[in-house]
Order: sequence, then C-alpha cells, then structure tokens
Amino acid sequence: MVYAIVRAGGRQEKVSVGDLVTLDRVAAEAGSSLELSAVMLVDGDKVTTGADDLSKVKVTAEVLDHSRGKKIVIQKYKNKTGYKKRQGHRSELTTVKVTSIA
Repeated sequence: MVYAIVRAGGRQEKVSVGDLVTLDRVAAEAGSSLELSAVMLVDGDKVTTGADDLSKVKVTAEVLDHSRGKKIVIQKYKNKTGYKKRQGHRSELTTVKVTSIA
C-alpha cells in the first residue's frame, strides 16, 4: 500500500490515491489540479523521509469544491462585572481528491 504524509494548510494529512481530503482554502478553481508537498512517503516496507528524495515525489490532487465549515461560537464571560462578549467564526475550506502519488 502506498500512502504519503503531505503538508497542506498548516496541518499534515495522510493521503492515498483516491482519498477525499478537506483542507484550508486553496487559491485554485474547482476542477483544476494542485501539487501538495510530501513530508513522508511509505511504499510497502520502504519509508522515504529524506529531503532530497522527497523533492522528487509529486502528490497531485484535483480541486472538487470550496465550502465553509461549521460555525464555531466563541463566548467570553466574567462573573459579577457585566462583561459578556460573543463572537462567531466559519472556516473557508476546500475539498480535494488525490489523483496520483509519484
């Protein structure tokens, strides 16, 4: 089984060919392809982690769509002072499908 650990959007994801991965928003149109940088490659029993070897590895993915994540509510409250603050946040996300690891 071949899989790779890629760095995308400040996080690391374990991906194989055909996987759907949700990343932070990527500046690419839906239907276009992009290349993800590999941190580690596992091909059966062979593990590749050297920077020189990983520079030759290409992990390509196709952008499927852009969406927004679930709403996160942030509330701050201090007792007996009347201080209340409420804030919301929704992450901008991109769904990609891994097409090849070479």
